[in-house]
Amino acid sequence: MLKVGDVSPEIGHYLAGFTDGEGSFNVSFRPRADYAMPWKVSLCFNISQRDPVILALFKRHLECGTMRQRRDGVWYYEVNNLNAITENVIPFFRRFGFLSAKKKRDFAKFVQLAELLSRRQHLTNAGIEQVLAIRREMNDGGKRKYTDEEILARLENPQRLYAGPRRAREETARMRQSGLHGNMQSAAEMTAPVAVVAAEPEPPPTSGADDV
Repeated sequence: MLKVGDVSPEIGHYLAGFTDGEGSFNVSFRPRADYAMPWKVSLCFNISQRDPVILALFKRHLECGTMRQRRDGVWYYEVNNLNAITENVIPFFRRFGFLSAKKKRDFAKFVQLAELLSRRQHLTNAGIEQVLAIRREMNDGGKRKYTDEEILARLENPQRLYAGPRRAREETARMRQSGLHGNMQSAAEMTAPVAVVAAEPEPPPTSGADDV
């Protein structure tokens, strides 16, 4: 857990001001087929810059997150681990707040989402609907990869994401087994020894009445 009291006011307010203009608090949905709940919900705090020096300051003083460079040369700092968000990111920005109303609003909604995820409410349909309601008020609505309608539609039938592929795999396995059996039977027929039936010898000619 971050000891936010150890962060100097100068660096704390500087990073908060930088985040006010360049940072982003987000919630994302990713489809998954390996669990009963068809969506994985994640939170993320991120900043992107061409100069990695400032991002390195975030990583150093928030004591969490990762840095990576994209193909276009832009550096990307992000924190998407829920524990790091609740124990490092949120306490930091609670102490070193924002000036803009927009960032204050987005951060407040981000905190609500973190509390909801910490209580594991996002693992229920009702919790997903709460997440969507909060998301609508963040980042001015923003462009989303998955719309509310798409997310809710998949909640109606959680099995739909993987029931089809599972049946397809079972059918493929049956077809392969059937094909293998057929191939083995054909091979057995082709390699079976052919019985050679010897021709019966013709009987000797019968002596007629004129024979002496």
